Amino acid sequence: MPEKPTIFVSAVILSNDAGEILLAQRPKGKAFAGFWEFPGGKIEKNEKSEDALIRELKEELDITINKKNIRPLTFTTYEYDEIYLIMLAFSCNKWSGKILPLEKQQIKWIKINDIKNYKMPPADIPILDLLLEKSGL
Repeated sequence: MPEKPTIFVSAVILSNDAGEILLAQRPKGKAFAGFWEFPGGKIEKNEKSEDALIRELKEELDITINKKNIRPLTFTTYEYDEIYLIMLAFSCNKWSGKILPLEKQQIKWIKINDIKNYKMPPADIPILDLLLEKSGL
């Protein structure tokens, strides 16, 4: 049996001044359509994780993030049927520009204690659990 490809992704927990975090809903036609996730995306060949995150947030949400405002948070792995995913998670609370869902995805600012009400892909669950643990919930 051939080995599954390993996919690296960068994701961010964007937080605002109200203490909320941003979730994006996966659009129709993509794996896990309708599920909510932390913004981000695939790291391209020869691309640094922070650079991938900056690129993805510009492409998806039309915001600009300075690398110095991205802080490493954790990482998680998950073995899907077709791929092995390694997700590098960062946190950020400063950006420039107005958040606009350029890929027609739904976005929502939520309080951390409401996050369990949103169905998320399996790879995101350990990050979700870490956020709840850190917030004392």
